[in-house]
Amino acid sequence: MQTQYGHLSYCSNIHAGESWEQHFKQLQEHVPAVKKKVSPSGKFGMGLRLSNQASIELSDGDHLKDFIQWLRNNDCYVFTMNGFPYGGFHHTIVKDKVHAPDWTTKERVGYTVRLAKILSALLPENMEGGISTSPLTYRFWHSDAQLPDIFEKATMHVLEVVEQLVQIKQTTGKLIHLDIEPEPDGLLGEGSAFIAWYTGYLLPLGVHYIAQLFGCDAATAKQHILQHVQLCYDVCHFAICFEDHVAIRNHLERLGIRTGKIQISAALKAELPEDLTLRKTVTDAFSRFNEPTYLHQVVARQTNGLLKKYADMPEALEDAGSALVREWRAHFHVPIFVEGYGLLQSTRQDIEYVLSMHKQHPFTSHLEIETYTWEVLPVEQKLPLTESIIREIQWVQKVLEDPA
Repeated sequence: MQTQYGHLSYCSNIHAGESWEQHFKQLQEHVPAVKKKVSPSGKFGMGLRLSNQASIELSDGDHLKDFIQWLRNNDCYVFTMNGFPYGGFHHTIVKDKVHAPDWTTKERVGYTVRLAKILSALLPENMEGGISTSPLTYRFWHSDAQLPDIFEKATMHVLEVVEQLVQIKQTTGKLIHLDIEPEPDGLLGEGSAFIAWYTGYLLPLGVHYIAQLFGCDAATAKQHILQHVQLCYDVCHFAICFEDHVAIRNHLERLGIRTGKIQISAALKAELPEDLTLRKTVTDAFSRFNEPTYLHQVVARQTNGLLKKYADMPEALEDAGSALVREWRAHFHVPIFVEGYGLLQSTRQDIEYVLSMHKQHPFTSHLEIETYTWEVLPVEQKLPLTESIIREIQWVQKVLEDPA
């Protein structure tokens, strides 16, 4: 829905269904009920997640035309898409496979271009669209010696998508940007890594590539890249990595790199007591969130100020007695309207801080809530899905409306 600070919605990766038929049934069940509560008199924007399979099916026959008609009938529109998970995302072990196929592959290029073409058909006139995507690849799939080649190959594939996005804009007038989403243990694991890639690979390789393709000068080619490759600011991921939100935003602004979307999401955190007996009660509380479907990376703050990273929660739990560690932050997208989980807290304050920054100096027009772990939450944290979506949107609406 349109707010004073941009379009606000939730990401439909919360809904199971890898085929278009399955996913559309979920949208039909939940979206009208959510809209009735949070946007009864206005249009309701959607953040659409399509698997590769669903994207192929939606592109076939009359499915896309029928979906467009359903959107009109229900006073809804699509303004952003989640193109990070390519394959199964529910009822299967996802873990590091969420990155596969990665940006070193043609499959990732084809999937993303297909999403862009679908979005260009769905996107209302005079509204920009965005597609969030993975941070190129999973870091632990590659040795240090391979990284220069991996960076170059992945970057050239991103630029193939940029070529298509420029063509879409030239032929339809619709601006669609690819929003790269840093994530712990992605090749672009933090905001600083995203900036280093953008300035060290994307622009140097891309300006020459785009200039040759479109017969334009270097300055115009650079503007094409800055317009069509942006940052997906996932607050959960930035909070896990103890990122300085102000410093990252200032650095991006100085470089002219835009933020395509704020993904509004929260992680788990807690201070770890020095007393190991007391500490065990805290780490036991974390262990209740140690489920086998998704990666739950942990970043620990140590007494010397340095960060220690664990690829998944079991590794952190094995190291729970480390005397150097003073705080854990865990990659588990918990409901944003809950601040505390017993001995654990959420990083909800990071959401409030980032949104306050945005309210003072808006830096994107897309706001998307991304809590997708409802199925794997501890039983006492689960609520009916539609009710949960509504509560999250209403909480963000309140934060945006708060004059403080």
